[in-house]
Amino acid sequence: MPTYVTDSGAVERLVQATVEAFGGLDILVLNAGIVGDRKSVEESDPDVWQDVIAANLVGAYHVARAAIPHLKRRGAGKIITTGSGLGHHGGKNTSAYASSKAALWMLTRVLAQELAAYRISVNELIPGPVETAMNPDAAKWRDVGGPGGEWYKAPEDVAPLALFLATQPDVGPTAQSFSLMHRDT
Repeated sequence: MPTYVTDSGAVERLVQATVEAFGGLDILVLNAGIVGDRKSVEESDPDVWQDVIAANLVGAYHVARAAIPHLKRRGAGKIITTGSGLGHHGGKNTSAYASSKAALWMLTRVLAQELAAYRISVNELIPGPVETAMNPDAAKWRDVGGPGGEWYKAPEDVAPLALFLATQPDVGPTAQSFSLMHRDT
């Protein structure tokens, strides 16, 4: 059921439909996001900047907020946020994306603190560059390594780490960041 995560009403309907279809909610992956323009702050379009923050941060908030009561009802659960190395280190011409991912990392830690007593862990997965519609050039770097030697991945390369996080004990790691990037930039 395609849903705009920036529309809180649509998100509520999606979560409710999911709970009804599957009898509950155990794991939530906050993965919706956009990059926006790759321009300096001075040259950036304020509307595009706000759209990136809305999709990457406010959208994650809407989805988490709608899902939390269902995770609490279960008595445990997992929330995995999809972060970015840019959210930890920034990067030239990435102000909206990097800022949204930095704020998402903070939201991850705040949620982990708020939900620990309910046995709901909240962790960040940083996949690094992955071949998706957001990163179509990744395919050309897959077998040779990208700029700076970075590992460019196919989506199936990310799945084992996501499964690891989803299968940890209910009192396992929380408020942690797990990265598949091979360098610290």
